[in-house]
Amino acid sequence: MTTPAHAEQTQVDPSSAEVTEEDKPWQTIVWNDPVNLMSYVTYVFQKLFGYSRDQATKLMLDVHHKGKAIVSSGSKEKMEGDVARLHAAGLWATMQHES
Repeated sequence: MTTPAHAEQTQVDPSSAEVTEEDKPWQTIVWNDPVNLMSYVTYVFQKLFGYSRDQATKLMLDVHHKGKAIVSSGSKEKMEGDVARLHAAGLWATMQHES
């Protein structure tokens, strides 16, 4: 079976679409919750991610006032680990592709 020449030009190469999606870094998002104290969230950000007190405080305030903050980005596997560590610390965290 043959395809018209114009059809071949409009086809999308699926392998290039996958590469683009895979090239996007993943992000770990911490969400606001009614349980954890602000000082504890700041402490967790410092201990798990090595943030300075000022940077950890800024991220905690984003969580508190904006409802969420992106606390790390990188490979899918690393973000899965970060989400698991945050869950173990009692924080509500998810991951997503960078938008």
